[in-house]
Amino acid sequence: MTRVAAVDCGTNSIRLLVADVEGDTLTDVVREMTVVRLGQGVDRTGEFAPDALERTFAAVDAYAATCRDLGVEHIRFVATSATRDARNRDVFIDGVKARMGVEPEVISGDEEARLSFKGATSVLDSSHDAPYLVVDLGGGSTEVVLGTAAPEAAHSMDVGCVRMTERHLLSDPPEPDEIAAAVKDVNEALDRAFEGVDLGATRTLVGLAGSITTVTAHALGLPKYDSHAIDGSVLPIDAAMKACDELLHASRASRAALGFMHPGRVDVIGAGALVWHTVMGRVREAVRAAGHELPYVVTSEHDILDGIAFSAAERA
Repeated sequence: MTRVAAVDCGTNSIRLLVADVEGDTLTDVVREMTVVRLGQGVDRTGEFAPDALERTFAAVDAYAATCRDLGVEHIRFVATSATRDARNRDVFIDGVKARMGVEPEVISGDEEARLSFKGATSVLDSSHDAPYLVVDLGGGSTEVVLGTAAPEAAHSMDVGCVRMTERHLLSDPPEPDEIAAAVKDVNEALDRAFEGVDLGATRTLVGLAGSITTVTAHALGLPKYDSHAIDGSVLPIDAAMKACDELLHASRASRAALGFMHPGRVDVIGAGALVWHTVMGRVREAVRAAGHELPYVVTSEHDILDGIAFSAAERA
């Protein structure tokens, strides 16, 4: 057994998983998430903002202390979409290395997809038919990866809840023309994904990450966020799409009043819901065109963090 730490630093949040890994079994010790909005303005400026770096480094300091206290043997720190896009990524990389003692790996969209697939499918049982289409909806990018025992095709799209909010959904609540522009953006990205990933081959659609788990909490009518209720939940696609519509068209004040809503997700959940709604609709259309039906979607709390933890154990 190896005690490892996995850190996933995305556009909206930074997350830590400390876990004990033995073979194909992963046992959580602690999971933490902090909304730092590292990707604030990166789509517009191409650089990390000083205050975004300050928030992120404060979280890294706290995670480093947790790793020391829990006797972590090996750490893998992964940075994704915002760091791929930022010109001043060296400031971030040097800051993390000084605080945590490891250099963050700025991974490609394909590697991000592979790790997400590993994490998500590690807990799927035999009641769900393969091939699986795993969708990891982040702040700056969304990965779609198709496979059975392992990924067979993957594509990373430059659409995410922070990027779409900053680019399109500026009103509160969003105006119809803003929504139309965002949907057009997502559909164009999905057109490109279709070129490399046969979305119509999907038999089970699996959604990951904070936007999708929040939509699921809304669809389930949870009074507060409950990861145990959300993890592995199966929703009719129509119910999931209805929840997306409600969150997209809600005001920020009404979103903030929802008991399951993380404060750091209030302003971007509308865009996350829009992306997820569009993806679900397009995948269902593709499956129908292939002569099958896709009646439900599975939500998983196991994602890229789990994949990073497994890979850290393999390296150790």
